[in-house]
Amino acid sequence: MPIVTRALPRLERAKFSAHLRALDHEDRRLRFGLALPDAAIDEYVARIDFDRDAVFGVFDDALQLTGAAHLARADAHAELGLSVLPGHRGRGIGAALLARAHGHARNWGIGTLFMHCLTENGAMLHLARKQDMRIVAESGEADARLELPPATPSSIAQALFDERVGLFDYALKSQVETARRLILAGVLTVPPLDRRK
Repeated sequence: MPIVTRALPRLERAKFSAHLRALDHEDRRLRFGLALPDAAIDEYVARIDFDRDAVFGVFDDALQLTGAAHLARADAHAELGLSVLPGHRGRGIGAALLARAHGHARNWGIGTLFMHCLTENGAMLHLARKQDMRIVAESGEADARLELPPATPSSIAQALFDERVGLFDYALKSQVETARRLILAGVLTVPPLDRRK
């Protein structure tokens, strides 16, 4: 199954914060360079300007945000921070988020996509290499850069399509999860199968 990404609007800021707070001490250190406490994570998320930046996510069937990427825009470049919850790694979520961020930054007209991480963050460096990013490492830290081509009508159409698919995927998962909860609560019943057919 392809990994479906969706842009998170400012109204889902709390979902992004909860995702980051679900990371353990070591994952927080690898994501931010130091193990931020919950209050600092909430403050970081509260400062995100959703008019300037973009946040993308991947939701599982229970609507848990399993992977998220924050694309922060500057004048000449965009910086990407990415995280995937431990039980969901190795499934392509990080690669899908990086590809979505790559396309989004390109459509912004940004010339360079930039990632900064600790050199021990093998997963991030692996993703950077898969996107052919140029990596420079020294003193325990690594910078990965990717020069982005200009936007094209095709890249813009692809981004619009990806977002529509993301919205449809989330709406469908929402309906299934609501039905599941209603069945468990006994509010909704499922008719038995007619096995005579």
